[in-house]
Amino acid sequence: MKASQFFISTLKEAPADAEVVSHKLMLRAGLIKKLSAGIYNYMPMGLRVIRKVEAIVREEMNRAGAVELCMPIVQPAELWQETGRFDAMGPELLRIKDRHGRDYVVQPTSEEVVTDIARQELHSYKQLPKNFYQIQTKFRDERRPRFGLMRGREFIMKDAYSFDRDPAGAQASYQAMAQAYRRIFDRFGLRYRAVAADSGAIGGDLSEEFQVIAATGEDAIVYCPQSDYAANMEKAEALAPQGPRPAATQPLQKVPTPGKSTCAEVAELLGVPLASTVKSLVLATDRTSEAGDIIDTQIWLLLLRGDHDMNEVKVGKVPGLDQGFRFATQSEIEAHFGCKPGYLGPIGLQKPVKVVADREVALMADWICGANEEDHHLRGVNWVRDLPEPDAVADLRNVVAGDRSPDGKGELAIERGIEVGHVFYLGTKYSRAMNATFLDENGKPRHFEMGCYGIGITRLPAAAIEQNHDERGIIWPDAIAPFTVVICPIGMERSEAVRAAAEKLYADLCAAGIDVILDDRSERPGAMFADWELIGVPHRIVLSERGLKEAQVEYQHRRETAAVKVALADILAHLQGRMGA
Repeated sequence: MKASQFFISTLKEAPADAEVVSHKLMLRAGLIKKLSAGIYNYMPMGLRVIRKVEAIVREEMNRAGAVELCMPIVQPAELWQETGRFDAMGPELLRIKDRHGRDYVVQPTSEEVVTDIARQELHSYKQLPKNFYQIQTKFRDERRPRFGLMRGREFIMKDAYSFDRDPAGAQASYQAMAQAYRRIFDRFGLRYRAVAADSGAIGGDLSEEFQVIAATGEDAIVYCPQSDYAANMEKAEALAPQGPRPAATQPLQKVPTPGKSTCAEVAELLGVPLASTVKSLVLATDRTSEAGDIIDTQIWLLLLRGDHDMNEVKVGKVPGLDQGFRFATQSEIEAHFGCKPGYLGPIGLQKPVKVVADREVALMADWICGANEEDHHLRGVNWVRDLPEPDAVADLRNVVAGDRSPDGKGELAIERGIEVGHVFYLGTKYSRAMNATFLDENGKPRHFEMGCYGIGITRLPAAAIEQNHDERGIIWPDAIAPFTVVICPIGMERSEAVRAAAEKLYADLCAAGIDVILDDRSERPGAMFADWELIGVPHRIVLSERGLKEAQVEYQHRRETAAVKVALADILAHLQGRMGA
């Protein structure tokens, strides 16, 4: 490709509404152009990146035995009503009507449609296993789209769906996809982690997220540097604390804490470690009638150490809270504790509540908590002596850096990541809802065991930029750069020697199968270099009349601060060596 035939449109400054680095640089480099909130045109430079991402994904999916198809962006509501997601999914699902008043959705994902395909086409166990995938546009009506392609409303995703005869087969399909994903992300040339993820309401333990490591990532990734343990924050656990509980050494004492309503404030006032305080979180569960009316409400008191934060996913697994919970209202809190929030505790309640202690709190002695009286706290609180054992003990908290790894092999560390892929075992969630069955070897109908596997095709370039950039612009890995090499001839319009050498080198690189662009725009060197540093092409070759007199060119990798001189006759081999490295 020659620059004069391509379309290059760079900006000196990013628009004011661009927040994160990837959004700013993609706009400045002319990779995308905003059309509407969360909706972007993929400009020629950006589309080249997307197509390279797609090509790698497609090659590895095909290698893993998946079969490509393409499902419609607009899908009939009837299928989504079969699974209940037409109503359950909420406003993120874009619902539309055709001219006849029939309901449709703009797909955010395609479990319903692919399950419909399976129930029509896969009749026998002899046709299994089968894995269908597509690379297709999706739409999710985000309340607040932001960060460019990181959280847009329209995006391109690779979604795949496996169908198996039994759980063992489904797990084998899952593992095949998990390994394919590792090959895909290895080829992208990005630093990433595959982390255990929570399976949510579907259940099971087979769920992994693929996170590109970036300081600006929205997700917290927990890992142990001394072992293979890695999980997202929702799933991560620390090594369970070891008993026995220490004996009480302090008397129970009510102390004034005027205006100090947080654990941190109380710890500072009393001159004690924050870890010796206990915070009280009040939840409620409602039992409802078939008509949806509330029959009765159970109030729950969760106790966590003052320096720990509640993990809602873990709380949602506690028996009794696993069918859904909410935070208690002010009136419910005052009715049960006789006090407003900020001074709550488990002693001296007005009405009984169910107490669930985090497993760290369950082993504490001489702790501090609210006294259920404004401007007062209790210190020297101890189980059994001052209050009954909790109704339940569970892991309720987010881990923190320095916690012991659950495998006992070291301490946990935390870094930030951007989720770009997810593999998930679905079981029979969709096949049962849509009565999608096949005949087993005994001629009996059985529901398909399913898995789903997604990669954010358009999110991935943004994640790559968040990980790979500097003050000059983007630094693409070779595999997904819009062009791998740029030839920058200086004074090409004035020097026949430079023009001829540039044209020959361009032809040689093309013949060698290298994705190269020749900048023949007659730009000043400074402007030319600035454009390609902003765009992030990883390898640059500069030809000048002075250099050619010595039969040399200048080579510079985008990560390097200075160019090196290379003999013109050796530049192809040099370049191939650097690309191979």
